[in-house]
Amino acid sequence: MIRVMIADDHQLFAEGLSEGLSAIPDLRVVGVVSNGSELLERLKTQPADVLLVDLEMPGLDGMGTLAALPSTAKAIVVSMHDNEQTRRAVAKAGASGMFSKGVPLLEIASAIRAVADGEVLLTGVPIAEKYRQPTLDPGAAALTDRETEILTLLAKGVSSTEDLADRLFISQKTVKNHLASIFSKLSVADRTQAAIEAIRLGIAKPK
Repeated sequence: MIRVMIADDHQLFAEGLSEGLSAIPDLRVVGVVSNGSELLERLKTQPADVLLVDLEMPGLDGMGTLAALPSTAKAIVVSMHDNEQTRRAVAKAGASGMFSKGVPLLEIASAIRAVADGEVLLTGVPIAEKYRQPTLDPGAAALTDRETEILTLLAKGVSSTEDLADRLFISQKTVKNHLASIFSKLSVADRTQAAIEAIRLGIAKPK
């Protein structure tokens, strides 16, 4: 799972981008802030793998934010001002990529995967095909057929151990063992979180 944080003062754009990215199985937006100062503060308590940063923000703007980020941070500038001069400037400031706000969502998702993998996307070279498809975390990919059945039932509102056992014709102890395995693989703490994650990953559909 790639954790993404967005810094953009255009609320509608930021919220739409967040909602769109969060619907993609291997991406999770962990924060949306309106300027660089808020981003730096949020990063103290919420780690993120890739940052999406606008250039024109009140207070600490995009260029100032890039300069203030640690050298290990991976940032992509998403701005209305996508031209060669600006690309050179953001590259010098430490950005790993730059895209126009008019770029399709799936293109930004591909860029996030590439940058998370250590690629730099500032030369106009097309994004490698391998980054264009979502990749489930090893835990989610390792779910068994039975665990997927349980997640499907959880997403439909069947949550008690007794009901799950009755539906699947297995013992309650077996249900609890499967749930423990699911929680571990999906990095969740309870049945509600497991259901939400299953729906987000496309493993199950809500009732």
